[in-house]
Amino acid sequence: MPRPWRRAGLVAAPLILAVLWWAPLPAPLPARHAVAIAAFMIVLWATEALDHALAGFLGVFLFWALRVAPAEEAFSGFSSETPWFLFGAMLIGAAAGKTGLARRIAYLVAARVGTTASRLLLAFIVVDFLLTFLVPSGIARVTLLAAVAVSVVEASGAGRGSNLGRGLLIIVTYTAALFDKMLIAGAASILARGIIQDVGKIQVLYSQWFIAYLPCDVITIFACWWLVLRLYPPEGNVDQGLAHLRQRAAELGPWSAAEKRAALLLSSAVGLWMTDFLHHVSPSVIGLGVGLLTLLPGVGVLKAADARSLNYGALWFTAAALSMSRVLTRTGGLDLLTGVLVGWMDPLVKGPLSSAVVLYWTAFVYHFFLANETAMLSTSLPVVLRFAMERGMDPLATGMIWTFASGGKIFVYQSAVLIVGYSYGYFDARDMLKVGFALTAIESLILLLLVPLYWPLVGIG
Repeated sequence: MPRPWRRAGLVAAPLILAVLWWAPLPAPLPARHAVAIAAFMIVLWATEALDHALAGFLGVFLFWALRVAPAEEAFSGFSSETPWFLFGAMLIGAAAGKTGLARRIAYLVAARVGTTASRLLLAFIVVDFLLTFLVPSGIARVTLLAAVAVSVVEASGAGRGSNLGRGLLIIVTYTAALFDKMLIAGAASILARGIIQDVGKIQVLYSQWFIAYLPCDVITIFACWWLVLRLYPPEGNVDQGLAHLRQRAAELGPWSAAEKRAALLLSSAVGLWMTDFLHHVSPSVIGLGVGLLTLLPGVGVLKAADARSLNYGALWFTAAALSMSRVLTRTGGLDLLTGVLVGWMDPLVKGPLSSAVVLYWTAFVYHFFLANETAMLSTSLPVVLRFAMERGMDPLATGMIWTFASGGKIFVYQSAVLIVGYSYGYFDARDMLKVGFALTAIESLILLLLVPLYWPLVGIG
């Protein structure tokens, strides 16, 4: 965010807190006070005036210090399973990155699938999807795949501004942000799962989420491939780039012991997640359990220093967001926000088809104002779920649609993942607008097929 916007947030947040604290709203005092503090947090998150974790900490502290909620409730998100699921996923991703397993998979799949310029593009999209299981961070995947893509582009003699460079870099970037919503893998989907369970009072299975979006995964892979080939047909001869890719794959050599251990641990986690409908062990337990195994001497591949280098701010932000949701629910503040923010949707929601359209495009527009995906979900998803439950709608379907819609973006500022990809200089804002809007529309059409026709077959809706 621009610096003036951040300064405005620092001024506006306490002002909004004060105004709403004493405003004569038609609600009980605890609800009004909870909404005032939540608005304070939302403004700080929206303007990025403070680090997201710090803004969240301030909010939950105020819930406690101003006696809106007792300490055990104000900080309840920190005892929730959701942040620890994210911690386990971060450890798993660190293991895949440190051992070179993720890079090996990237080179091997890209070299085998990418035998022509067209198939090279498909290979990077497929690798991006496969790595979502192992590297639950869009930023980490973009950093890894963009480096590989840039080396291929440069070896081909193309450069910044070339169709090959623009097509490869923009699709690697965009799909990294998109696939995180189709699996419970990234911070956004892990947070959404926790909110859906908290507000909806239902169990959300990893396997059910995966199966629900499986057709979307397949269609999206080929839709992205078709779109980028149409918008950015690779120019010239890319044989040298393909040869470079095959050479780098051949240079990897035999699997190291660390890679084998990481592959065993990570495949165990994925296998257990995919079968949680049989054993009913929480995905959080599996993720954290396997994550901790990666740190054990003789079994794992990480050291304590690797754990200390993780982004713990993401954990604290997730916990604070869940705390806010729980305080709003208990005090009745969520009921107040439901009437104010989404009451206008009531006459438009008539059935599964209209619900999918209204929810998807409302979330898409709302995302303009909250650039960070997790901030967007934490501030809006509890309200949307309450709205849906009051009207007899399935909270799981509602939450999944709203979460999925957060993947639709047309501006670089809407995601840190997009900013990282954009920083390589191979595509510009016009490319993002063009590709982003086309894919947002395509994903909306896919959702119109999934929600009324496919999801009821897998027990959703």
